[in-house]
Amino acid sequence: MHKEHLEIAKNGKGFIAALDQSGGSTPKALKSYGVDESEYSNEQEMFDLVHEMRSRIITSPAFTSDKVVGAILFERTMDSKIDGKYTADYLSDIGVVPYLKVDKGLADLENGVQLMKPMPELDTLLDRAIERNIFGTKMRSNIMELNEEGIKEVVKQQFEIGKQIIAKGLVPIIEPEVNIDAKDKEQIEEVLKNEILKELDQLSEDQPVMLKLTIPTKPNAYKELVDHPRVIRVVALSGGYSREDANEKLAQNEGVIASFSRALINDLRKSQSDEEFNKNLQDTIDSIYDASVNKK
Repeated sequence: MHKEHLEIAKNGKGFIAALDQSGGSTPKALKSYGVDESEYSNEQEMFDLVHEMRSRIITSPAFTSDKVVGAILFERTMDSKIDGKYTADYLSDIGVVPYLKVDKGLADLENGVQLMKPMPELDTLLDRAIERNIFGTKMRSNIMELNEEGIKEVVKQQFEIGKQIIAKGLVPIIEPEVNIDAKDKEQIEEVLKNEILKELDQLSEDQPVMLKLTIPTKPNAYKELVDHPRVIRVVALSGGYSREDANEKLAQNEGVIASFSRALINDLRKSQSDEEFNKNLQDTIDSIYDASVNKK
């Protein structure tokens, strides 16, 4: 484990940029960026366009380690280069910790939740991630309803795979997202917190994890998780909230920093001049940083 990266992951002031849109969410991200589906005719062209967008964000003068402490990459981004360097190396060189999204998407809804699809090639992917100097991983499940059995299954699967990732020497970001429109969202979050605490209490000192959670309905609902000795950092996803809403809600949660995807790229367009693009990105980064670090 990279000591310098661990220090930034634990104590760095700023937020994590989630640049890991994949398969299903890529067309949506491109559309929001002003690229219509008619502008690409196959997957390769689509991913080239999204890599161009990510490169433009990462190489922008607004994207610095003063405010961005990490970036989550998609597998193809990890294998692509920025200014002649593999993306993770480029990020490390500017002081930003690289993470990799490792899940293969969500299974069908059952018991009010979507577990992660099987990952038979996870070991091979983790070996490649280590070669590419990745520090940690991220994997997402989805909780839609208040169903204790479903929530338990989500947490159990996340931690089982998390331990496999830790055994390789990487730090897993455990991400059991709670859908922002879920009925009983607050009660779901209470059940989720207790299930996560049970799993955390069983980890040993050399099994640190990070948690990526939907901003809770009740401010500081996850304080016990933030303070838990096995947790390096609790980060929040924007989950479809507008940037203003996400920032406002995040600011009410002590010790939680952002790991936004949609809220980060919402105001960016392919057609913008570099000056305009960099200014919009700077404004976005400043506002997310303030909500993460300078709590209201």
